[in-house]
Amino acid sequence: MAGNSQRKGAMRKPGSKKGQTVGSGGQRRRSLEGKGPTPKATERDKHPAAKRARAAAKKADAAAKKAPARGSGARGATSVRTRKDGPEMVFGRNSVLEALRAEVPGKALYVQQFLESDDRVREVFQLAADLHIPMLESQRAHLDKMTAGAIHQGLVLEVPAYEYAEPADLLDRAAAAGERALIVALDGVTDPRNLGAVVRSAAAFGAHGVLVPERRAAGMTAAAWKTSAGAAARVPVARATNLTRALSAYAKAGCMVVGLAAGGTTLDDLDDDLARGPLVVVVGSEGEGLSRLVSEACDQLVGIPMSNDTESLNAGVAAGVTLYAVSRARRA
Repeated sequence: MAGNSQRKGAMRKPGSKKGQTVGSGGQRRRSLEGKGPTPKATERDKHPAAKRARAAAKKADAAAKKAPARGSGARGATSVRTRKDGPEMVFGRNSVLEALRAEVPGKALYVQQFLESDDRVREVFQLAADLHIPMLESQRAHLDKMTAGAIHQGLVLEVPAYEYAEPADLLDRAAAAGERALIVALDGVTDPRNLGAVVRSAAAFGAHGVLVPERRAAGMTAAAWKTSAGAAARVPVARATNLTRALSAYAKAGCMVVGLAAGGTTLDDLDDDLARGPLVVVVGSEGEGLSRLVSEACDQLVGIPMSNDTESLNAGVAAGVTLYAVSRARRA
């Protein structure tokens, strides 16, 4: 009878029947359960949208690392962007206006197309014209790129890189003037405003220049230039690859190297003959003071007497006080 053939291969073996079988363990039920909503395209690793999202996130991280630190000025970022050994960008209406008022040497002023004018913008235009700074009209996208996406308010001032002197140039400047050298060296001072204050004091008390290390130290940025109140145009700033070697070279040239330190001889007891001769005054940072190697390179350590031992002076004030004492001894 059909279906009852006993021929070999005519009957299906037990357990080989297609479809559900007894004791399947709920395989059919599980196969019918939903696997949830379809993931978004950006959540699927191999989807083009996910690749684009990863590339955008990587680009944003790179831009964040290059962006200036958060601080005053433009909203969400500082108002200055410095490129290594290149021009500096000052942006934001207030920052650009202050820089031009301080006669910071600008290379070009970039102005956004169709910029809405106000009193600050009009004054910026007038100062730029008086200082003979070219004004260039630019699209907003170009200004966004120049400032790494910071809020520039339609104004960007390009400041050329400062041209540093060589350490030996400061001695040559004193010799050309027929004067005994007076140089201020900074060790570990990282605030450009302190550097600007030192340059201003150097100009006020007849110093022939300021020396700064090339690394881990403040440079002559727009902030330093503004703090100097124009003195940066009169007093050169030299940069040394190695501050200790530069101080040793000054000592070999006949200069006495005096470092400011709390435990040194008080400034009141400074030898007048020492102050009248060729002199290098070394100022350390407010927190760390002089480094060990720089301290060992000094011929003498001098401290500024203060009424309270817990008080300290920043580099700009300490340099000003010391330069005044030296200037007074030289005038006497």
